[in-house]
Amino acid sequence: MTAALMAETGLDEAVLRKLVHRFYSRVRADQMLGPIFATRITDWTPHLERMVAFWSSVALMTGQYHGRPVPAHTPLPIDAAHFDRWLALFRATAEETCTPAGAAHVMERAERIAHSLHIAVVSAQGCPAAPPKLF
Repeated sequence: MTAALMAETGLDEAVLRKLVHRFYSRVRADQMLGPIFATRITDWTPHLERMVAFWSSVALMTGQYHGRPVPAHTPLPIDAAHFDRWLALFRATAEETCTPAGAAHVMERAERIAHSLHIAVVSAQGCPAAPPKLF
């Protein structure tokens, strides 16, 4: 399955690594998202490796990621606007880093992830809110 996805999308570990590193460079510099990450991540190397494994699992079905993203996100002070910004940065990075098919593939998954995490965060915070805009 991984080989078929790689052939279909042009994605591989090197492309996903470049995507993750470029994306989080933008996140760290972003006025909205940067401060949220800065207060929680001091050593970026393990986080970036974990995110490469996450996207390898999500995009290429490699099974490399073994984390629990929902509990990591539910206590964060984030709302739909944060997810919208995350998606906008991710889309821009994917479009410049991946083939068109690869960008579409990771964006489909990113939109589903953002929607699911937003629901989890809202549920944990106990307040209704509009879901993130899915481009």
